[in-house]
Amino acid sequence: MVKSEIEKFIASDNTSIVHAMQLIDQNTHGIIYIVDDSRKLIGSLSDGDIRRWIIKTGDLNAPAGKLMNRNPKYIFEADAGNSPDYLKKYKISSVPVLNIQKQIVDIVFSDNAGQILSVSSNALNGTPVIIMAGGKGTRLYPYTKILPKPLIPIGDVPILERIINRFHDCGANDFWLTVNYKKEMIRSYFNELPRNYKITYVEESKPLGTAGSIRLIQETFEQPVIVTNCDILIEADYEKVLAYHKESGNALTIVSSLKNTTIPYGVLHSTENGVVTSMEEKPQLSCFINTGMYILEPQYISMIPEDTFFHMTHLAEAMMAKGLQVGMYPISENSFLDMGEFEEMKKMEARINSGSGS
Repeated sequence: MVKSEIEKFIASDNTSIVHAMQLIDQNTHGIIYIVDDSRKLIGSLSDGDIRRWIIKTGDLNAPAGKLMNRNPKYIFEADAGNSPDYLKKYKISSVPVLNIQKQIVDIVFSDNAGQILSVSSNALNGTPVIIMAGGKGTRLYPYTKILPKPLIPIGDVPILERIINRFHDCGANDFWLTVNYKKEMIRSYFNELPRNYKITYVEESKPLGTAGSIRLIQETFEQPVIVTNCDILIEADYEKVLAYHKESGNALTIVSSLKNTTIPYGVLHSTENGVVTSMEEKPQLSCFINTGMYILEPQYISMIPEDTFFHMTHLAEAMMAKGLQVGMYPISENSFLDMGEFEEMKKMEARINSGSGS
């Protein structure tokens, strides 16, 4: 690995969590290595370390040194030839190669480094997936004057088919599609598509929001239910998302994405009487947003009112009002692809065409 590539994988211990997540997004291998001022290895930080920290504390401002693994695996240059056996022995996907000063001179990856989805785990077998596919997609007009939003192609595959394929690759076989606008086109497309999973159509007679149509489903579910919008792709390990939901005791888990927004102005900080204490030029704000993917315990479906326009956010608010635990599962900014608006759709197409999305 050339030096310029190594730079994508290293950071100092005072690097913010937000910047660490950005570095991990850019290198696509799920990890960075922490070095001191002399560039000596002092720790490692994975996307899982960051996720656990955010879930536990909610603190986005902590430095990497506060949550890094202080005993990372490594090998010296003289032993670099044994790196495949070392990776296999410790069941890790990457290992830094150090010189005698313990500075990183190379990084070795296993063959499956950078794998995003646990496609071979079959982890979602038996998990119902409900996809909200009934909206008109007015923000994508005039595309949606011709096609329903779920059938708009991203690359050469409709967004809805991409979503289903991603879940199916992880073992999901039972899908419920809530449909309304141009529903016959959606039916026709999937009826003609060779597939080895089951689709049940749930027809709205009027718009019911992102949750209301769930009450139209006749099935009684015994497992946690995945609910998702039809215009997003989540590049995350679904096995870990589902496992976290089950372990957390959440009644509802919201998959959330980091969002970095730069204010395009100079911001003034002031005290009483309008006295300016400091100025900040184009600051960046970081927060977690709702992606539109949820994991819901099935017994709480009854909290959705019948024949009523009702969003999943309304359900979350109602659950919190009753003291039920609503949690979030954080993912990085680049792990959330949205096609709800033209500019976002172009970004999604660019990601997929470049091979960084699927």
